[in-house]
Amino acid sequence: MPESIRILIVDDHAVVRKGLAMVLRLEPDLEVVGEAENGRLGLEAAKSLNPDIVLVDLIMPEMDGQEMALALRKSNPQIKVMMLTGTEVDDRVFDLVSAGIEGYVLKNIEPSELVRAIHAVAHGEAYLHPDVMKKIVGSMKPQRTPSVSLTPRELEVIEWMATPNTYRQIAAQLSVSEETIRSHAKNILEKMKQPNRAQAVLAALRLGLIEIKQG
Repeated sequence: MPESIRILIVDDHAVVRKGLAMVLRLEPDLEVVGEAENGRLGLEAAKSLNPDIVLVDLIMPEMDGQEMALALRKSNPQIKVMMLTGTEVDDRVFDLVSAGIEGYVLKNIEPSELVRAIHAVAHGEAYLHPDVMKKIVGSMKPQRTPSVSLTPRELEVIEWMATPNTYRQIAAQLSVSEETIRSHAKNILEKMKQPNRAQAVLAALRLGLIEIKQG
C-alpha cells in the first residue's frame, strides 16, 4: 500500500478548514495531519509536522498566504505548497508561480478536481487552475524572438502541460506512455532552464512558443 500524502490545511475560516478536511479524509491515500488559522501558525505547524503538501488560503490575518508560502519555500523547500483563493484570481499569482509554488486553485473547485490537483502536485507536477492560466496569458506579452529551441513533439507536450491534465492524462491524449511524457517534460525543463512545470509553461508563454489549449 502506497504511503499517504500528508496534508496541512491553513485557512482563517474554520468551516472551510473542516470542510476541506472532511473531503480529503474520504480519500484512502490522503491524510490531514493538521490545521491552522493563519499564516504565522501555519508556518509553525508546517515546520513541526513536516507535511507533504500545505493548502494555504491566500488572504488571512497576521500573516497572509503569500508571505507564509514564500517563507516556507525558504525554510522547508521540500514541502509543496498549493494556494487557495476565492473566485477572483489575484495578481499575486505571478510572484507565487515565479517563486516555485506548485499549485494554485480556486475555492469553487470541485472536490474531485481538488483531489486530482493534490495527487498531481504530490507526484512532482504542478496545478494551475484554468482561470489562473487565462489571467497569466491575458497579461503576458510574448518576446519577439524565442531563445529556446523545442522539437515539434516537445512543443506539443508543453502545450498540454499548460492545462490541468496530469502526465498520465497527457499520455493518454497523445497515445504514448506516461514515462515518455515525463521524459519529454524533463528535456523541456532542461532546455528552458526551469525548475518545474509551472515555471516552464510561463516561460513558454512569455516566449510565444505556445498558446493555451483548452481541456
